[in-house]
Amino acid sequence: MNHQAGRHFLQIPGPTNTPLAVLAAIARPTIDHRGPEFGKLGREVLSGVRTIFKTANPVVIYPASGTGAWEAALVNTLSAGDKVLMFETGWFATLWNRMATRLGVVPEFIKGDWRSGVTADAIEARLREDRTHEIKAVAVVHNETSTGVTSDIAAVRRAIDSAGHPALLLVDTISSLGSIDYRHDEWGVDVTVGGSQKGLMLPPGLSFNAVSDKALAVSKAARLPRSFWDWEDMLASNEKGYFPYTPSTNLLQGLKVAIEMLHAEGLDNVFRRHQRAAEATRRAIRHWGFEIQCANEDEYSSSLTAVRLPDGHSADALRSEILARCNMSLGNGLGPLADKVFRIGHLGDFHDLMVTGTLSGVEIGLKACGVPYRAGGVEAATNYLAGNAGPLAEAA
Repeated sequence: MNHQAGRHFLQIPGPTNTPLAVLAAIARPTIDHRGPEFGKLGREVLSGVRTIFKTANPVVIYPASGTGAWEAALVNTLSAGDKVLMFETGWFATLWNRMATRLGVVPEFIKGDWRSGVTADAIEARLREDRTHEIKAVAVVHNETSTGVTSDIAAVRRAIDSAGHPALLLVDTISSLGSIDYRHDEWGVDVTVGGSQKGLMLPPGLSFNAVSDKALAVSKAARLPRSFWDWEDMLASNEKGYFPYTPSTNLLQGLKVAIEMLHAEGLDNVFRRHQRAAEATRRAIRHWGFEIQCANEDEYSSSLTAVRLPDGHSADALRSEILARCNMSLGNGLGPLADKVFRIGHLGDFHDLMVTGTLSGVEIGLKACGVPYRAGGVEAATNYLAGNAGPLAEAA
């Protein structure tokens, strides 16, 4: 295999670039996960991660991918045959729906168009019809990674309350946590699912359940089989900073540093930085003459943008050309969007120069592949960035 000079641009929507300080923490010697040093680390990360979810309640940390945390959210709150109302926002909402079926619950999937977020009115209307409260939970994705669409979770909570329905609210924040404003407690979420490899700036391998008092109470009567995912065992051990089985010790060392970095920047500044990168990216895409997969401006994602190529042009061929020429990875289209869209990740440890570098790589690929476009998209992004001071300029 030939060596490609220079830094690889990992511009998929996760895993994201891991900062050197986090990598250094992960590379420290592994410590005794039953010893006092680990207990201190455990208490620090279990407390610190609550601030990222914006919750005063427990956050359970699993040595698993986000898919594991999906399963944990379901098996701790539901019993076989329970009905779950879900909304088709894209590929990851679809996968969560499939998992629910495999676990023995009965999901009802409200049809979506893969270009829009959750319609709270449709949730409310269906819950009003459910007068016997057979639906036990509403499960939605906050930021759909396959489409670049963000849903209004506060509106979903209002819809459930307006319908007077007792259903739990389960929310996937895997590609929004630490990148887009999210408020577990304020928005009345019962279980929030998260992952380490995106806005938290860690490698894959940690996942999370933020859990409300209501969800904890419901879990006592839930009857889906669970052992590895059981909240009860986890929370009992977590009280002193430990885990019921061997945790991902070195990733937890990295998580401590990642939380400190997010706090040092300030979460509001983190969110503004992501919004800035997203807007610059969208300006380039519009200048090129391409359509953004997300159809509604108020639902644009700050974590990623999915770009629709003109008919007759292969998004996968474009991605391959960009990888070969520029050593840059972009996200592929998933499900029915395969080979039709490519996805630009602009989340995590990411700044203005990385935005323009990424967009330059895309423009090189477009020209090389003969995809018709209007030149100057990078300049459109640059003009936006130059006219809107970033955090360092503001601080100066």
